[in-house]
Amino acid sequence: MPELPEVEAARRAIEEHCTGKKIAACSVADDPKVIEGVSRSDLEAALRGKTILAALRKGKSLWLRLDSPPFPTFHFGMAGAVSIKGVAVTKYKRSAVSDTDEWPSKHSKVFVELDDGLAFSFTDKRRFARVRLLEDPESVPPISELGPDALLELMPVGDFVESLSKKKTAIKALLLDQSYISGIGNWIADEVLYQAKIHPLQIASSLSKECCKSLHRYIREVIEYAVEVDADSNHFPIEWLFHFRWGKRSGKVNGMKIEFITAAGRTSAYVPELQKLTGNQSEKVSRKKSTKVMPNKNVDAEESPSEKEETCGTSMKNETTEDNERREKKTSETENDRISSKGMAKKHVAVAESSLRKRSKSSRANL
Repeated sequence: MPELPEVEAARRAIEEHCTGKKIAACSVADDPKVIEGVSRSDLEAALRGKTILAALRKGKSLWLRLDSPPFPTFHFGMAGAVSIKGVAVTKYKRSAVSDTDEWPSKHSKVFVELDDGLAFSFTDKRRFARVRLLEDPESVPPISELGPDALLELMPVGDFVESLSKKKTAIKALLLDQSYISGIGNWIADEVLYQAKIHPLQIASSLSKECCKSLHRYIREVIEYAVEVDADSNHFPIEWLFHFRWGKRSGKVNGMKIEFITAAGRTSAYVPELQKLTGNQSEKVSRKKSTKVMPNKNVDAEESPSEKEETCGTSMKNETTEDNERREKKTSETENDRISSKGMAKKHVAVAESSLRKRSKSSRANL
């Protein structure tokens, strides 16, 4: 399922290749399951002749800001993808649409031709994606119900620690709750919990302060890195759990065994040697061969709090206290206010410029 980095890669591709151009023609699939709340003819008419001013994103939702409303919004579901003719757009793992498919793909739900001849398509083979036409996407559901964006609006580390101390919820279920933090899906949740050495079923309020800080750090680092490489998993660090977590296959990561459980209704990969349940939860699980936590509407599985006990360990990378203080100071400067489309666009530009500077620095270092 595409998560924040994959949707951000699609947003950047549209931003780079399609903004400032007029929509010359538009073709919408006759699929009311995906095209929600608007007829295909009305959606086509609303887009035709409009100029694309920006591509914006919050969590896993993407929308186009046109020269006048309404605006098309896209939730990628399980297999949604953006394809641009002649442009390499990173495809997430298990992408449902192949580069060898016909153009436009038979799975295209919205196909747009621009006035310079370029064309792009939003596809979805599994039909869990949703395309809507909204006057103000950020002010109405589902986008208005999203929590802070995990890339652009991650709460400061102190607020994060305090927030977790009040959550009597399994930590993975909480990370998957899009009303708490938006953009984190199954693979990111597994990755950051593995790197922070936290069991997926550990109750959030039972985590030590240091565990919470470690988790905050890895949420930021994993997402920023994945975005910087345009969600191309071939460039993810080889030591990441990501490379070994697919298909419920038995295996090892960094010499340690990977096991699979169900957490928040999702198959979850974890490393028992590193990610141990603590306190009362450890005693309960020791009497069971397998444990399941089922989600409610918000993927917010409730359990009783357990004793606070520090077992998540220190960072998987050596770091000094000074490093931590600098990192926390930088993170504390992150804005958490709800922002307008204009403000969201500015945040996207800032992140893109930061990524460009990092890439340029890396390129010079390799000369």
